[in-house]
Amino acid sequence: MSTRVAVVGIIVEKPDAVLELNRTLHEYECYIVGRMGIPYRERGIKIISVAVDAPQDIINALSGKLGRIDGISAKAAYSNCVFHAPRD
Repeated sequence: MSTRVAVVGIIVEKPDAVLELNRTLHEYECYIVGRMGIPYRERGIKIISVAVDAPQDIINALSGKLGRIDGISAKAAYSNCVFHAPRD
């Protein structure tokens, strides 16, 4: 199985969306390398970046699920490196 490293950029525009956002991220926790959140109080939004290492279809699914949450915008930026798991 090959994986890629990516960053999913998330903008939270509606505070009510945070619960569903966190539930969705929890579903993908085994792929998440790290997460950083910044409250942008002057604009009333939150900016979150999530680093992931996963197969491309998993990253696409995560980004798509997040983007379908009302009040959330999400996009993935991919590394050009592809990593292959060692064979047993």
